[in-house]
Amino acid sequence: MKKIFRKRIIVSVLAIGILFTTTSYRNDFFEIAKQIEIFTTLFKELNMNYVDETNPAELMDTAIKGMLNDLDPYTRFHNEQDVEAYKINNSGEYTGIGAAIRRKDGRLFITEPYKDYPADKAGLKAGDEIIKIGDVLVSDFKEDAGTLLKGAPNSKVDVTYLRQGKQYKTTLTRAGIDVDAVPFYELIDGEIGYVVLQKFNRKASAQTKEAIVKLKEQGAKKIILDLRGNPGGLLTEAVNIVGLFVPKNTLVVTTKSKVKKFNKTYYTKNDPLDTQIPLAVLINGRSASASEIVSGGLQDLDRAVVVGSRSFGKGLVQRPKQLTYGTQLKVTISRYYTPSGRCIQALDYWNRDKDGKAVKVDEKNYKEFKTKSGRSVFDGGGVDPDIKVANAKYSNITKALLSEQAIFNYATEFYYKNEVENLEGFTFTNTHYSDFKSFLKRTDFTYETNTEKLLKKALEASEKDELKISSDYNTLLANLNKEKIAALDTYQNEIKELLEDEIIKRYFYKDGLYNYHLLNNMTIKEAKAILNNPSLYEKTLK
Repeated sequence: MKKIFRKRIIVSVLAIGILFTTTSYRNDFFEIAKQIEIFTTLFKELNMNYVDETNPAELMDTAIKGMLNDLDPYTRFHNEQDVEAYKINNSGEYTGIGAAIRRKDGRLFITEPYKDYPADKAGLKAGDEIIKIGDVLVSDFKEDAGTLLKGAPNSKVDVTYLRQGKQYKTTLTRAGIDVDAVPFYELIDGEIGYVVLQKFNRKASAQTKEAIVKLKEQGAKKIILDLRGNPGGLLTEAVNIVGLFVPKNTLVVTTKSKVKKFNKTYYTKNDPLDTQIPLAVLINGRSASASEIVSGGLQDLDRAVVVGSRSFGKGLVQRPKQLTYGTQLKVTISRYYTPSGRCIQALDYWNRDKDGKAVKVDEKNYKEFKTKSGRSVFDGGGVDPDIKVANAKYSNITKALLSEQAIFNYATEFYYKNEVENLEGFTFTNTHYSDFKSFLKRTDFTYETNTEKLLKKALEASEKDELKISSDYNTLLANLNKEKIAALDTYQNEIKELLEDEIIKRYFYKDGLYNYHLLNNMTIKEAKAILNNPSLYEKTLK
C-alpha cells in the first residue's frame, strides 16, 4: 500500500517539476492543472486518513527524490542547508573550522585538516571521528551535523573526538576559510610553470591568471595546467580561463536547449595573457564539466596538448532555480558543445539498462569532428587526450578499496606507526604494501564482484529448478576469491599510488603532495617531455 501511495505522489509531483523546468507548460496547462489538483487532494487525504502517523515532509522528500531519480544525477532538489553549501562552493569562502569532512552512516570524520586553519591549529588529524559538537551528540543529530561546525568568525566550538580508540576534547575558534581555486603553482626545471586548478569557483580565472603572471616573471616559458580531479563548476570561469590563451572574441562553448533563452554562445571577452606560450593540459577520469570545457576547447582550437587519460564525460549544464522557503532546484537546462561542435556527454540518462543504470554511449557511435587545424576529435565519451598516459578507470578492486575507505584507514594507521622526517626520503616500499594486504585481512575487507552477483542468481534459479549445483558453485566461489586476492598484486601500481597520496597528505599536507607529484608523477613527466620537445609539440597540434 505504501509503495502505491509513493508512486502516485511521484507521478503527481512530476507535474510540479515541469513548472519549474520548462516554459512550454502553457501548451499543456489543463493537464498540468489536473495533475496538480490530483496530487493536492491525494496528499491531503493520505496525511489525514492513513492508519499510522505520517510525516508530510518525509513523504514529500521521497516523492521529489523519486521523480528526479528518473532524470540525470545533476538535477537535484536543494533544501536550505544545501543552498548555503552551493553558495559557498561557488564563492570559495565560508566560516568554519577549515577541514574536509566525510559523513557516513550517521558518523562524522575528518578527512583532511587544512594547513594553518582552526582544525589544524587545534591538533585535529585525518581519521579523527567527531562524536560530539558542543552539547550535541553526532549520533543523535538527524540532520547534517557538519553544519554545527560552522558559525560566526571568532566564535568558539567544543569538539569531542575519537582517535585510535581514545577520546579527546578540544576547543576551536572558527575563522574565515578561503577555498583557493589554485592551491598550488611552482616553477619547475627552470622554465616550466606548473599550475594546479582544483575548482571552478568565482576565483578560478583570476587566480589562474595571477599564478601564470608570477611564473612568467620567474622565467616560465612553458605552462602545465593541471585539471586532474577537478569536477567543474562555473561555466563562465571556464570560458575566462580559455580566454587567457586565445584571442579575444574566440568561440569557446555553445549551449543548446529546448528552451530558446538557454541557447547561448560564449566567446572570450578579455584580452589574452599569452597566445603563444606552449601549453599542456592534464586531465583524468575525474576531470569533468568545466574542466572538459577548458581542455576540450583548447584541444579544438589547437592551443594546447592534452595529456593524461580520458575525462569523465559530462556535457550537461545546470542552473539553480529559486523555489519557496529558501529551497532550490538545480536543473539541467542544456547540453554544451565545444568549438568543433562536439558534445562530450558519455552517459545517456534517457536510455537505461534493465537495472535502471544510464547507458554509456558506444564507442562505435562516436561522431568525428575536426579541430581548427583539421585534427580528428570525437564526441560521446569525454575528452580523449592527445598523449595518453594511464587508463581513466580504476579497477574493481581499487574502486572497492576506495568506497570502503580501506586506503584512507590504512593511511591513518600508517601515520601513527611510522615517522617520516622529510618528503624526499619517503618511499612506500613493497614491505609496506605487504603490510597493507595484512591490514585488509585484519579488518575483514571484502567486496562482491559482478560475477559473484550473477553466480548467486544462478544458484537461486537452480534451486527453483531443483538442480543440484551447490558443490560446483562453491568451487567457482573459491576460485573467485583467489582471483580477488590476486587482484591486489595485479593492480598494485594504481593502489600503491593512491596509498602514497593519502599517506603523504598526513605528513606534509596538500603542498607536500603536489611537490611529491612534481618528482614522481608519470603524467607530469610526459607533459614536461612534450613541452621540452618543440617539434613533437608542433607535430601533435598539427
